[in-house]
Amino acid sequence: MSIEPQITVRAEQPYAAIPIKVTFREWGQANALVAEVFGWLERNRITPAGPLFYRYRVIGGMDEKFDIEVGVPVAAPITGDGRVKADSIPGGPYAVLTHNGHPDRFQESFAVLEEWAKRQNVRWANRVEDGVEVWGGRFEFFLTNPADQPDPEQWSAEIAWLVEEGSAG
Repeated sequence: MSIEPQITVRAEQPYAAIPIKVTFREWGQANALVAEVFGWLERNRITPAGPLFYRYRVIGGMDEKFDIEVGVPVAAPITGDGRVKADSIPGGPYAVLTHNGHPDRFQESFAVLEEWAKRQNVRWANRVEDGVEVWGGRFEFFLTNPADQPDPEQWSAEIAWLVEEGSAG
C-alpha cells in the first residue's frame, strides 16, 4: 500500500490547472479534466515538468463538494486563460508517502499519513476561512501513466501534504 512517510523540502513549482468543485458522486467530472489540461498544454506548446496531480483545497465527501484542481507542473510561470489557471505548488516542507495500488484505496494511505503525523507532532499548513478548513498544500501526484499501465492496481501515486513550518518533531 504505502511506505513510511518522510519530510521533504520542496521548491515552489509553477503549474497549469483547471479548478472544479465536485462531490465524490460527481468525481468523473474531475477525472474528465485530465485530457483537457494536457490538451491545453499541448496547444500552447508547454511541456509538462512533472506528473499529473490533484490539488485539494477543501475536502468534501459523498454529498459535500471538494474544491480541487487537476493540474500539471510546468518549468516556468505561465499565463492562464480563464478556464486554465496558472499557479504554483507552494515551496516548503511536505510530508510525503507513496501509495501503491488502486486510487480508490487512497484513504488507507491518508490514515497512515495522519497517524504518522500525530506521532511526529506534525501539523498541516492549513487555515480556516468562513468556518471551512482550507489546505495550504495537499497533493496527489500520479506517478503511473494509465496509457502505459491500464491496471489501476499497478499504479503508484505520491501523496504530499504541506507541513506547517517548524511543526515537525
